[in-house]
Amino acid sequence: MALIVPGTTALEQGINPALAFMLFVTFLQVPLAELRQAVYRFRFLAALLLTNFVVVPIIVAVLVQFLPPDPMIRLGVLLVLLAPCIDYVVTFSQLGRADARLLLAATPALLIVQMLLLPVYLSAFLGPAAASLIKAGPFVHAFIWLIAIPLILAVLVQVWAGKSAVGARVSSVLGLLPVPATAVVLFIVVAAVVPQLGQALDATFQVVPIYVAYAVIAPLAGWGIARLFQLDAPAGRAVAFSAATRNSLVVLPLALAVPGAVPLLPAIIVTQTLIELVSELIYVRLAPKFGVTSITPLI
Repeated sequence: MALIVPGTTALEQGINPALAFMLFVTFLQVPLAELRQAVYRFRFLAALLLTNFVVVPIIVAVLVQFLPPDPMIRLGVLLVLLAPCIDYVVTFSQLGRADARLLLAATPALLIVQMLLLPVYLSAFLGPAAASLIKAGPFVHAFIWLIAIPLILAVLVQVWAGKSAVGARVSSVLGLLPVPATAVVLFIVVAAVVPQLGQALDATFQVVPIYVAYAVIAPLAGWGIARLFQLDAPAGRAVAFSAATRNSLVVLPLALAVPGAVPLLPAIIVTQTLIELVSELIYVRLAPKFGVTSITPLI
């Protein structure tokens, strides 16, 4: 539809509201009263940070060697692959029977560390000038509107459901919506971004193999680190989902602000988004098969 119906790029304005609603109904399925306990799962947090900020950069450092020397192409790939997702990864991990509660509790840490380290990594890969491209604004905006506000609303609905029969019925109805809400997000994202790819097809084709390789390698690396840290199966799946899922919708505004970046840089980033969304549907089917025998976490 995105290729034959004009004007679908206007749907881009609906991505964040749709994401916020999807995350709200997802958070309703997470036992939010247990979030405080999740914060103290230090073994999980260590595995998550090691995976995203040590293992993933090593994987990316290897993969970018197979890219053409064009600095704009490399910048796009680095921007998107070095930034772990802080929003819809919670929804997909929940659908894939991972411990979404742990990922939700870890989002502030992921947000802060990536804002601190992304300039360092870009400087190491591309030189000091690339580090100046990272601004806190898009990351903070995403956290407030896609995590904090939906989370607060979900807490209020859960409290209401615990005190009122009407609230319980509303919560029950909303509990039916995570999958339809996810489908709506997928539709809007695909319809909005596919038309943008035609403006930089050559570069798009060059980065597809890199993104596909990452989509295969990263979750396996995350799962391996989780096994090394002896995490239980749902926590291990959460690390795998986090390793595989990148912050493309948050870094896209950064790309648009780069002088001379359009249309190449946005096309490089949205290509990763499309490949990732297809990959997430596969992960959701395969992840529950990971770790049918659990290891009891020590911490």
